[in-house]
Amino acid sequence: MTFEHVDYLWDEQKAASLKGDEVALFLYRSNILGADLRITNFGGGNTSCKTIEKDPLTRQDVEVMWIKGSGGDIGTLDRSGIAGLYTERLRSLKNVYRGLEFEDEMVELFNHCIFDLDSRAPSIDTPLHGLLPFKHIDHLHPDAIIAIAAAKDSKEITQEIWGDSMGWIPWQRPGFDLGLKLEECLAANPGIRGIVLGGHGLFTWGDTSRECYENSLEVIEMASRYIAKREGMKAPVFGGPVINSPDQEKRREQAAIIAPVLRGMCSSEKRMIGHFTDDAKVLQYVNSKDLERLAPMGTSCPDHFLRTKIQPLILPLEPHEDLTDLTVIREKLDPVFEKYRAEYKDYYESCKHPDSPPMRDPNPVVILYPGIGMFTFAKNKQTARVASEFYINAINVMRGAEAISEYTALSRQEAFNIEYWLLEEAKLKRQPPEKALSRRVAFITGAGGGIGSAIAHKLVEAGACVVLSDVNQGRLDATLEEFGRDTAVTAQCDIADAEEVARAFARACIEFGGVDIVIHSAGLAISKSLEETDLKDWNLLQDVLVKGQFLCARIGAELMHVQGLSGDMINIASKNGIVAGPNNVGYGTAKAAQQHMTRLLAAELADRNIRVNTINPDGVIIGSKIWEGEWAEGRARAYGISVEELPEFYAQRNLLKAVIRPGDIADGVIAVISLLTKTTGNTINVDGGIAAAFPR
Repeated sequence: MTFEHVDYLWDEQKAASLKGDEVALFLYRSNILGADLRITNFGGGNTSCKTIEKDPLTRQDVEVMWIKGSGGDIGTLDRSGIAGLYTERLRSLKNVYRGLEFEDEMVELFNHCIFDLDSRAPSIDTPLHGLLPFKHIDHLHPDAIIAIAAAKDSKEITQEIWGDSMGWIPWQRPGFDLGLKLEECLAANPGIRGIVLGGHGLFTWGDTSRECYENSLEVIEMASRYIAKREGMKAPVFGGPVINSPDQEKRREQAAIIAPVLRGMCSSEKRMIGHFTDDAKVLQYVNSKDLERLAPMGTSCPDHFLRTKIQPLILPLEPHEDLTDLTVIREKLDPVFEKYRAEYKDYYESCKHPDSPPMRDPNPVVILYPGIGMFTFAKNKQTARVASEFYINAINVMRGAEAISEYTALSRQEAFNIEYWLLEEAKLKRQPPEKALSRRVAFITGAGGGIGSAIAHKLVEAGACVVLSDVNQGRLDATLEEFGRDTAVTAQCDIADAEEVARAFARACIEFGGVDIVIHSAGLAISKSLEETDLKDWNLLQDVLVKGQFLCARIGAELMHVQGLSGDMINIASKNGIVAGPNNVGYGTAKAAQQHMTRLLAAELADRNIRVNTINPDGVIIGSKIWEGEWAEGRARAYGISVEELPEFYAQRNLLKAVIRPGDIADGVIAVISLLTKTTGNTINVDGGIAAAFPR
């Protein structure tokens, strides 16, 4: 079969290199399936294989099932993320299964079936794979299949597409009983190639990893072709557009303005990180006639629903809405958010069980802005991005189901049972605790330099997202390569240019929803006597060190105010702003201005709960960009030593005789933000102890 709607990624040369290692082939199959978001999203679906192994106690051959563990992702799955279980022991659990009412107790019993002691915790899908006899099994959530599974007449459509070659089971929550239903379906239809789960997804299988992979793709391709043909015969998608989107530049401008407002509203209980997309599929949906009918229905697939909440919030804003006065916009949106929260509380109260976990955050995860795009908010960037991807899959499902029949969603009670499932609650509790600066977004100037880069690394290690800003894109690119996805973005700008700074902060709003921490680390140094310092030198130092700090503070404070959240500003100055030294009139004056601006801003912004502090380094030579070239030569001349002697010279003149590195300055930043939470207007010296620089 040729594939038009999915990517065929099987590489026979790669597979041949894994020949003889069935687990490696299973992992390879999993990874290439997970590489196509039309097949399954991050964290969605499950895959398995069965092999014959030696029992370590009896030395007898036994069948072992290898399966993606709880909380894993097939696209990135490796051996550390799988569980290995005795297949026969797993099947013998049928002897102790007490029925749907006792479904959850089975998960603990999976641990009695463990073969590989290094196994990840087995997932809820384990019996669905274990009770089927096939060597290789894929459980996927393809958009096309879920569109059929979520259609009003799903069973009839399944029959129309595949005839007797596919089974069909109505919606049921995953668990041991669903595994029994799969086993029964196969027994009643022994020749089938797979099973469609109503409202849920797809099971397919094969004798080899490649056969399983190709079977999965063929089934998905057949469904996709069927939907494409029906879409061509149908009236306009989603009833056609009722509004038109402005061009991308205008969409992004509107999104950047409204994002911190939305972030603040979604953070009424806990601070959230945002994600924005104006993907063509999203715009087609949010601009459509059917949006108001379909969006409140929610999603159908449990994996979609768990990440996107019961339903999205639709903003009552026009695409060309004047967002100049955000106070007016907030007043317009406040009742909309209050209504959403109240409806969520009603949903919880009407569906809860005696043992249900407490109500979770009632704020929306998905926010739709007709004409502009979609925002998602979650505890971190990855979770927000994945929620966006899942809702795009839900849009694809709605479009397909509407094209072939009529879209149906989970009932409110079933949705609640998934969202507040005790097993899901237990999974949430197993997650590692959040880091000190999780849910925070930091904007860092001079991030391509040694100190700025070190600060960025420390912030990310502490859980923050970072926007790396620098005048030099090459340095930014090199720094960005050191970070993983969803932790950092770059925003090149001349820190003394107000328009460029505004654009850089707008990028922070688009990428993360706003800003919580502003760190002005951009710097340069000019060491000249009064006679040698010309106006160009003076203006350059004032522009980068003082004007740049002012511009970042002004925009950063406004964003924090719009969000209604607390914030931090930290300015990286220098001991030279306190201590008078030779050949330093331009640099020392600018650094002193930075320090006093900190004090002024601390006094002015305290009523907004924005703290402003200074870190004063000294002698950060190793790894610092400003010590390259003329500055180092100038300081060496001033002290009558060579450039090579500077690090030791500066170390010997501080009380601790310590070499100060960029990481030491970054530690100071972390301490001020995460530990010294009641400090503002302060100057923290990170200089090894320079008595003349003691603040007084």
